[in-house]
Amino acid sequence: MKKKNQPKIKVFLVDDHPAVREGVRSYLTAQGSVSVVGEAADAKEALRKVKKLAPEVIILDVNLPSLDGGELARRLRLTVPAAKIIGFSVHASQEYVVRMARCGAHGYVMKDAPTAKLVEAIQQVHKGGLYFPPEMSDAILSPESKPSAEDEGKVVLTTREREVLTLLAEGLANKEVARKLGISVRTAETHREHVSHKLNIMTIAGLTKYAIQHGLTSLGLPVQPKT
Repeated sequence: MKKKNQPKIKVFLVDDHPAVREGVRSYLTAQGSVSVVGEAADAKEALRKVKKLAPEVIILDVNLPSLDGGELARRLRLTVPAAKIIGFSVHASQEYVVRMARCGAHGYVMKDAPTAKLVEAIQQVHKGGLYFPPEMSDAILSPESKPSAEDEGKVVLTTREREVLTLLAEGLANKEVARKLGISVRTAETHREHVSHKLNIMTIAGLTKYAIQHGLTSLGLPVQPKT
């Protein structure tokens, strides 16, 4: 017997690409179990809207230009603690997946995966489960390690990586870092990935602390944009 008036899962979309939001919204709306209650193109809009709409599941683009996806996940958890968060990204590397998990995400789905996987993830996290790539479960569950003082001394950052780290520590988003240094946003993201990997520090707060401890300030390391 068919269930009638079964409540739909309230989903909120956060992605800076309108075409992506439209495609995901259209697909999810066609599913009988999901209702897209709202969407946002950036962090500020997302934080403002979710407080009012109280979605049950938030689909979050990991690479927003306005604010790091991990940091936004943390803020969303504080704003709507009951909501489940699914990272949505073109990046399949372990660094991204583990970082989102440690920032409070309950799942992670690749943008190039079949859309049915996103529905599967929504249903899974809504029931209280997790939805991460199975091959990364050990990395996600392992405690976040920090480099020892001896290991830190062996870490060698390139000049460009130090510049990127400095600007990130000063609160600039990837897009602003790229503009400041005269490089593409993707290149800025790549430098940041390399810095995080070398230092084994996955959060902005951790990178900022490292930069402060090692004197990587704008005064100590002037950065000039390329001409």
